[in-house]
Amino acid sequence: MKQYARYKSSGIEWIGEIPDHWEVRKLKYVGQVQLSGVDKKNEPEEIKVLLCNYIDVYKNEFIDDSLSFMEASATKNEIERFALNRGDVLITKDSETPDDIANPAFVRVEKVEIICGYHLAHIRTNRDIMIGEFLFRLFQSPDFNAKFTVNAHGITRYGLSIDDIKSTKVLLPTVNEQTGISNYLDRKTAQIDELIAKKQKLSDLLNEEKTAIINQAVTKGLNPTAPMKHSGIPWLGEMPANWEVKKLKYLAWAINEKTEHDIEFKISLENIESKTGRLISLENENDFQGELRKFQKGDVLFNKLRPYLAKAYLADKNGGCLGELLIFRSKGELIPTFLFYRVLSYDFIKIVDSSTYGSKMPRASWDDFISQLLIPYPQNDEQTAIANYLDRKTDQMDDVISKTHHEIELLQEYRTVLISEAVTGKIDVRI
Repeated sequence: MKQYARYKSSGIEWIGEIPDHWEVRKLKYVGQVQLSGVDKKNEPEEIKVLLCNYIDVYKNEFIDDSLSFMEASATKNEIERFALNRGDVLITKDSETPDDIANPAFVRVEKVEIICGYHLAHIRTNRDIMIGEFLFRLFQSPDFNAKFTVNAHGITRYGLSIDDIKSTKVLLPTVNEQTGISNYLDRKTAQIDELIAKKQKLSDLLNEEKTAIINQAVTKGLNPTAPMKHSGIPWLGEMPANWEVKKLKYLAWAINEKTEHDIEFKISLENIESKTGRLISLENENDFQGELRKFQKGDVLFNKLRPYLAKAYLADKNGGCLGELLIFRSKGELIPTFLFYRVLSYDFIKIVDSSTYGSKMPRASWDDFISQLLIPYPQNDEQTAIANYLDRKTDQMDDVISKTHHEIELLQEYRTVLISEAVTGKIDVRI
């Protein structure tokens, strides 16, 4: 894309040069900034309102009628101060992680009863100088987000002071140019978002198909014309007539061998990708601390915490695991790969998840539930055929899913770069 004819130094090291006719000012000189202290408590003398108190930068970029708001109450003064007007900009002023600081949102509604709630800063620009649409896009730039992140302070919770926000330097093209840039980015990001949504839908459909293939193979086998009989398992129904049924505790041990010895290969629940059994993010595996439980090649690891996440792993070498992972070791009647696909199947995940206890950290119990589950299975040669088939099919589908996710990441990166280049004047999007 083309650039502007002439540039000058912005005086801001992390911005570099800007178009020659652009200005730089502190935010406090182009708009009103206030930190909301309105909370979700309902006091008798307060007036009922709808509270906006959460911003997800990729989901809630625009505050509009499609969002649901929290019911709360506020004083008349708070309503007057923090009522959202069309064109206002909100940013996250405090969060549990510094990476969430300064996530922006642009207000597309104008209702007195919707007010800016806690955790947010409320910014209303002087539209003769800066329009909120441009400021919103400016704050989406990673350069500005990184600056806010550096300024965020705290120990267990990170936050920005009002001075941090007010003293932020912003770029000022002419208002007409701000409008043009904003309109351009609205069009382009809408096109990119549509592409991302289509690719995400494809990924979701592939995951659903893969789940169905696994579930069908480990519960009905590969022969669609095979004679069937009732399994005696209400949630399963029929199974091939030549298959057997046993409780899982008779087919696999739950290993709980602790060790204080150093183990080179370590994994935790966070390292297992949902629904695929693949390992992810092992760069810092040797930094893990805690009590290790040993597993060996051929063991199957299964998450008992939030089973709906569908995290299972077939160990391809000896190692140690941390946290909420059960270690299953076949007693011989199940080959390890079949056991892996069996516990990763939709039916198994669903029935285990139905047994969990604890509302905030739901867990399943081996002794009280999982060990008692009836497992249908064929002879080893048929298990091997099923496992080999599923290895081929899931590898093919996982490759497509992985490629799709990579394409989504590239589109998101392009989207971010495009916004940054446009709002900092690195490209000229004027017609």
